[in-house]
Amino acid sequence: MRKIDLNNFQVATSGTARDINRRIVLNLIRKHQPISRADLARQSGLQRSTVSSIAEELIGERWVTEGAMGHLPRGRKPTFLHVNDERAGIIGINIRPFRTSIALAALDTRFLTQESMPTGDDPDRFMDDLIERIVNLMKAHPEITYEGIGVALPGRVDSSSNRLVFAPNLGWNSLDLKGPLERATGLPVQLENAANACALAELWSGRHPESIRNLIAVTISEGIGVGMILNGQLVSGATGLAGEFGHVTILENGPLCKCGNRGCWEVCGSNSAAVRFYTETDSRSRPGKKQTAKPSFEDILHLAGQGDRKACEALDRMAHFLGAGLAMLMTGLAPEVIVLVGEVTRAWKRLGPIVNGVVKRRLPIPVNTRIVPTDPDTEPRLRGTIALVLQKHFGAPTVA
Repeated sequence: MRKIDLNNFQVATSGTARDINRRIVLNLIRKHQPISRADLARQSGLQRSTVSSIAEELIGERWVTEGAMGHLPRGRKPTFLHVNDERAGIIGINIRPFRTSIALAALDTRFLTQESMPTGDDPDRFMDDLIERIVNLMKAHPEITYEGIGVALPGRVDSSSNRLVFAPNLGWNSLDLKGPLERATGLPVQLENAANACALAELWSGRHPESIRNLIAVTISEGIGVGMILNGQLVSGATGLAGEFGHVTILENGPLCKCGNRGCWEVCGSNSAAVRFYTETDSRSRPGKKQTAKPSFEDILHLAGQGDRKACEALDRMAHFLGAGLAMLMTGLAPEVIVLVGEVTRAWKRLGPIVNGVVKRRLPIPVNTRIVPTDPDTEPRLRGTIALVLQKHFGAPTVA
């Protein structure tokens, strides 16, 4: 049961009811398209006049379009409704420490075009370059009605100021991305931690049964992020900073993390950790010799695939600590599903048994949580940015 906060509440109005009904109709069209107004009325339980009014509003806003006409033995032929995948679009931006990806997607989350750019160290210069890219993208596709921009970040956004306030792997602090993007494009901008965005995308993907209400997304890249959907709601905490399990210490007196602590989960179980494990092993095996250039995580995956012993050992150590952190999440939060997002899933055939073994040994009681690796080629982070905008139109409205 959700308790009503009597110090901060909003009473329901006729507008609230209409907003809920609009979202119900829009979701039914999305799920059952093509669908007639009469079938929408039957599915929703709303009056046909209410459905027709909402449908006309959605058509006028270009969220919905009319298609083929149905055939009945007698009476007026129904016109089928579809979500307007061709004319309405969403811009997604996935920011990572070294590279930023940009996509234009249809309402069905299908990517229409993609590009990338260096992230860079200077946040002000990066914002100037990013805005130029987005404005040029919109000019190149004038036929699209843009519904908004979703931005996934490797850090946390303060919900009151909408500023990026915690991003150790970027090295940026108190950065306003929302304001400059909105002023330059005239579009609403949704900012969110990448793991939260991925968790929302999993809800929209249709990959999980609708009965799933407790799902955790774990993004594994330069760091580790955690997005939590518990009891069907995205958990963000009082200020939007909840979920930083990547900076919980799991190895006392371990390596120094960029956040300033030692032995954080991400400094032991991330891509960066695997690279460090590899270089440490390499330096021990070749004492006194000049070090070669530091490999990338993709290099280590490639070497491990070829049977390189040091690369395999580095990935195995990473998998051990990854499993330790996942056991912590399962014990504390008891989700039905944990979705893993990151390049590490390319080696899941090797690493999965190690992760599952560590989890099994560390759990105090058996749980039924499924660990599901995602395919990096599906661009789950970028799809998460699209979900950020979709939820504002298709998700349940926030009420007290």
